[in-house]
Amino acid sequence: MILLQGGTVVSATEHYPADVLIDGEKIAGVFRRQEISATQVADAQIIDVTGKLLFPGFIDAHTHFDLHVAGTVTADDFASGSRAAVAGGTTCVIDMGTQYKGETLRQGMENWLEKAKNGVSCDYGIHMSITDWNEEASRQCRDMMDAGVTTFKIYMTYDLQLTDREIFEILCRLKEVGGITGCHCENAGVIDALRAAYSSDERIRKVSSHYLTRPPQAEAEAIGRYLYIAEIADCAVIDVHLTCEAGLEEIRAARKRGVRVYAETCPQYLTFDDSCYELAGFEGAKYVCAPPLRKKSDQEALWAALATGEIQTVCTDHCPFTLEQKRLGIDDFKKIPGGMPGVETRGEIMYTEGVVKGRITAERYCAALSENVARLYGLYPQKGVIAKDSDADIVVLDPARKKTITSAAQVSRCDYTPYEGKEITGVVEKVFLRGTLCAEEGRVVKENTGRFVRRHGSEGVSAKPSF
Repeated sequence: MILLQGGTVVSATEHYPADVLIDGEKIAGVFRRQEISATQVADAQIIDVTGKLLFPGFIDAHTHFDLHVAGTVTADDFASGSRAAVAGGTTCVIDMGTQYKGETLRQGMENWLEKAKNGVSCDYGIHMSITDWNEEASRQCRDMMDAGVTTFKIYMTYDLQLTDREIFEILCRLKEVGGITGCHCENAGVIDALRAAYSSDERIRKVSSHYLTRPPQAEAEAIGRYLYIAEIADCAVIDVHLTCEAGLEEIRAARKRGVRVYAETCPQYLTFDDSCYELAGFEGAKYVCAPPLRKKSDQEALWAALATGEIQTVCTDHCPFTLEQKRLGIDDFKKIPGGMPGVETRGEIMYTEGVVKGRITAERYCAALSENVARLYGLYPQKGVIAKDSDADIVVLDPARKKTITSAAQVSRCDYTPYEGKEITGVVEKVFLRGTLCAEEGRVVKENTGRFVRRHGSEGVSAKPSF
């Protein structure tokens, strides 16, 4: 047994001084001061966490490990990506599995489970991205649910995009089986037209052409259309990686009509803006992602919505490429692989930029990184909370410590971090995965202990938008 003694436990609704007793892989008890007796912990290893905050292990429900895209493969596979995750306090990821054209959903799921066989250092699940909709895919939605793959993803852009009819049919089918889907919302037609127009030598070589051809209106229009389709289907849905105030307004309008919609944003949209694409040389390529970074005013709107619970989760869309991979688009902005690293830095960045700067409370931080994610994606109360009988996934964070982020110190295989040289306040010191100390001081001390987690249906389906 292990006793974490002297710390402050944080949940989505409160924080309080308490000692946490771990027995094997589970939490045996959470004892407010003076509630625990000496006999209960006689055989326990005592770890002093005085002055530290204890959070449920962070859950990142939006990662792309070992993803083949844009003529290359993301820099992190399940082995390296999961090490980076647990080093930063994330004890469970839900990766974006994909059913490619011509595959069944089951084949897509089996392909993604195979990717994880080389070793995973945090627990994991997968979403199933539906890209080839037909009668067999419809039937296999039930198979996915039975296999513990209870959440899905659809696209309104890229070569994975679906028609409005297909989206409607998918939403109706997932309502039948008890699943829920997130959607990448951007208007493909508008983006394709703009990209075709930006074909002159001068424009095609500019990194800034990336964000100019993916305007916020294209995202907002797609969000609005998606939510009207969801309203007709009468089902709950998720908007992933929300970037802009215009999109947020579409979500607000839909909620007023009674649509059950949940929103995710990412650290990059809260901390960077589109001026990054104007950096000299090819430096802006580091920030190329889709949807792209927006204005500072959009950041402010997202922070305010996160503080009130209008945005429920903060995940990363971790989709890293090395600087050499980014250079695939040195002569054509359309060939720059889109994606940024983030799974390793999310916990400390969000604490620094959110809690320390007074934008969100520690409780809201816990909700957005742990509890709401667990509820929405079918993991609660196994994960997402420090409570008796829950998995002993615990992050020990020192709220007063400072450190500087550098790529040289990171675990990810990505050879840069967009936060290079940034000083953060609030350091993840220890990370327990199911009762085992797996990471300490940003280093992984126990590898390959991750397991596939079978998930149940989303609790978020019947909850209020702010949970």
